[in-house]
Amino acid sequence: MATSGPSAGGGAAAAKNSWPELVGLPSEDAKKKIKEDSPDANVQVVPADAFVTMDYNTGRVRVFVDSNDKVAKSPRIG
Repeated sequence: MATSGPSAGGGAAAAKNSWPELVGLPSEDAKKKIKEDSPDANVQVVPADAFVTMDYNTGRVRVFVDSNDKVAKSPRIG
């Protein structure tokens, strides 16, 4: 039996859709990491208490920051 093919391991990793590890980092560091993982993402930095639209956009990642410009909650696609 052959051990190659899609089920043999390896292959491309699943696309990332959230970045919980970025909470607490400065917004610029978070933007850099998100762009590394999703180069085509439209990364938006917004205050944690800002009003934003509730539409779901697969090309957008919002980075909510506190008053010290630190990521306040896990950025995610949408």
